Amino acid sequence: MSNIRIKWKKLLFLFTTVFLVIQIIGSFFFYELAIKRGPKEFLQKNADLAVSDQAMELFLNGSWIDWVVAQKFEQLTLTSRDGLKLSGYYLPASKPTDKLVILTHGYLGNAKQMGLFGQYYHNDLDYNIFMPDARGHGKSEGDYYGFGWPDRLDLIDWTYFLVKKLGPDTKVAYHGLSMGAATVLMASGEEELPRQVKVIIADSPYESVYQLFKYQMNRMFYLPAFPLLDSTSVLTKIRAGYSFREASALNEVEKTNVPILYIHGEGDTFVPTEMAKDLYQHTSSDAELLLVPNANHGESFALAEDKYKMTIDHFLNRYIK
Repeated sequence: MSNIRIKWKKLLFLFTTVFLVIQIIGSFFFYELAIKRGPKEFLQKNADLAVSDQAMELFLNGSWIDWVVAQKFEQLTLTSRDGLKLSGYYLPASKPTDKLVILTHGYLGNAKQMGLFGQYYHNDLDYNIFMPDARGHGKSEGDYYGFGWPDRLDLIDWTYFLVKKLGPDTKVAYHGLSMGAATVLMASGEEELPRQVKVIIADSPYESVYQLFKYQMNRMFYLPAFPLLDSTSVLTKIRAGYSFREASALNEVEKTNVPILYIHGEGDTFVPTEMAKDLYQHTSSDAELLLVPNANHGESFALAEDKYKMTIDHFLNRYIK
């Protein structure tokens, strides 16, 4: 009888050891895959990121590309709270104004890609524009991607920096795309958010990092979230300073007082449209939701440019006089 007990204890010990080793290896694998700074080849053939011909033409050959090249941006730098040197690009409006839009880009992107929207704000709406490189992206330092959570504090610090530069009467709009949309939403409920932030526009946002990864793990790898996602979250907390569950846009919009316009493609399979709907339903401030038929992730502007611009114009005019 004692021999049987010993064998069971050995088997249990072996099983536990193997399980822990798999979790540790898996956690490092997924950290390297998604969080660590560097190219992400696994996304290149992802069907959920397929781009329509119309969107591809705008992204690769749109007039905004030449416009960005032609502008004389002022490159600004800021040291983050944890010592990273962050970079961004400022362009004053063609005539004096107290209006400023801060445009935040998506995962693996960079600041000047937001010139797609910057051209509209600068030329049509006469806004000062600022486009920061998120930590780990572009010319900003950082060896990991924050998915919006540490970036929210960087955004708040950039806002104070720019208000000091432009004056306390500056009226600020946040406009973010994908990870940038999560960033502006994650900043929305912070007590230290500058009073100058009057509106937020979130295009293709996700509810939280945990919910996004849970969806993607099932869709791309056919794996359940628990326990691998939770162990990867622990590793991310150790190495990057944040956990997946705390990085929640949903928790922030439940306590915000800043009006929010949500924009999402109804054909988005990379970040499900339901996430934007859920965020909209839980927002404590004034909120609007624009859904664009057939648009995949981040395609709304390309497929419904006139409707997109008109909706933003009306929203801004309602809250920024």
